[in-house]
Amino acid sequence: MDTKVMQKLSYGLFVLTAKDGEKDNGCIINTAVQVTSEPNRITIAVNKGNFTHDMVKKTGCFNVSILSEAAKFGTFQHFGFQSGRDTDKTVGITYKRSANGVIYIDSAEVNAYISGKVIQSIDLGTHTLFIADVTDGEVLNPEASATYAYYFANIKPAPDKKQESKKGWICTICGYIYEGDPLPEDFICPICKHPASDFKKM
Repeated sequence: MDTKVMQKLSYGLFVLTAKDGEKDNGCIINTAVQVTSEPNRITIAVNKGNFTHDMVKKTGCFNVSILSEAAKFGTFQHFGFQSGRDTDKTVGITYKRSANGVIYIDSAEVNAYISGKVIQSIDLGTHTLFIADVTDGEVLNPEASATYAYYFANIKPAPDKKQESKKGWICTICGYIYEGDPLPEDFICPICKHPASDFKKM
């Protein structure tokens, strides 16, 4: 099977944020989907390796900031390439708090936000699927939403030629290089938490 077939599915990119006590945090996710309109519900799939995952699981509250085509690669680096366990993700960003007390990104890079309250969770192995009632939301600007395909074509920088001269496997999401062969089937990128299927041989 050609695993790249999965990259042809059309879906967006989002900043998932949560709050636990005084701690705010956020991470990049690519799965946020409306599943019913009456009642208004969405699902989000979150990698268990993300600190935000643990916060959502504990508190049951979250916001999804919908990234637009105006999003910069630095935003993906800020929320996707470092852990909130040892980094304050609120530093250097513009944000507001919604009625649930959780931050959402308030900049031209985000066209809307949705607030959710978890009603059920399903263990998917590496990820948890959270089913949530939509409790709030607002359209912030008319920019088109960034799709996964748009990210690869227009936001993510081209690979560094020096990196490509190395031997091993490269993460097509963040550029992390795994030096060795073969790449373990259960390997998870230590930077962006994506699975082995998102790596290509160098």
